[in-house]
Amino acid sequence: MDVSLTLWVLTILGLCALVAADFFIGGRKPHEVSLKEAGIWTGVWVALAGLFGLGLLLFGGGRPAGEFFAGFITEKSLSVDNLFVFVLIMAKFAVPTIYQQRVLMVGVLIALVLRAVFIGAGAAIIANFSWVFYIFGAFLIWTAWKLIQEARADEEEEEFEENRFLKLVEKRFPSTDRYHGTKLFIVENGKRLMTPMLIVMLAIGTTDVLFALDSIPAIFGLTQDPYIVFTANAFALMGLRQLYFLIGGLLKKLVHLSYGLSVILGFIGVKLVLHALHENGVGVPEISIPVSLGVICAVLVVTTLTSLRASKKQAEAEAVEAAEAAARPLDAGDAQDDGAKTDGARV
Repeated sequence: MDVSLTLWVLTILGLCALVAADFFIGGRKPHEVSLKEAGIWTGVWVALAGLFGLGLLLFGGGRPAGEFFAGFITEKSLSVDNLFVFVLIMAKFAVPTIYQQRVLMVGVLIALVLRAVFIGAGAAIIANFSWVFYIFGAFLIWTAWKLIQEARADEEEEEFEENRFLKLVEKRFPSTDRYHGTKLFIVENGKRLMTPMLIVMLAIGTTDVLFALDSIPAIFGLTQDPYIVFTANAFALMGLRQLYFLIGGLLKKLVHLSYGLSVILGFIGVKLVLHALHENGVGVPEISIPVSLGVICAVLVVTTLTSLRASKKQAEAEAVEAAEAAARPLDAGDAQDDGAKTDGARV
């Protein structure tokens, strides 16, 4: 898709205007986000992404629109997996509920800027070195296998571990031990101190870089158009704050999400390898965008349904177990204790 500099500038300005509107309408005043508010804004962002995709369909044709929707759905599903880590970060830094939306808003903006850098670098590498598709494809297949291994492992309660950048920031710059509203810095006893608000924002933004290591190659496996890669990432990330509050309580129920994401990443990895072979003159079939979009949607639907079913069965089993424990007869020691209490009461 041939995109002029003017269209790039207008797109970036339009996205900035949407972010500004989101901030001044819903995020300017710190407050606890209700499910209704989160649901409305999530619907708005999804609708805006849909309108953008329809615009691509009208002015660019079916292929760019299909690539955008495939990329958007893939990035959105990978972003849901990111929310698990965001929950751990919020717990690690004990972020008050009324400030969580501000943390997510700034953290997501940091992530968007960093991803733009990654996308630019990825596009430049692909334009000059076609063999990089082999590396991207192999990396995605390896990531898919790693996700399956992690999903099958019985892990204990996870905790967020700070990356090297955060540790360096905390070491070099003194900080306070409590929040001061939404302030990032305060002056205390003549010293300029960093607040936990800034630290947790950096944690959200920089942690997303690790997720970009698989999400950026994944979307380049669906389209090599930098414009579509950037806009799909932008729309997927900008609605992440509201999605956090909307499905925060449902995250633990998506027990099969890692399996679904591993299938998607593995599928795109195979698609990348086939594309690389085709570019090198090997007579192998390529996977079309409609097929890719259908596979991605089907995997997500099946994963969601099986997750909810497994969570329901687990909840029912726990309820039966609790009922049996409550109805279980007292053992001899408990009976003697109860008898002693009864005799004492009679005396």
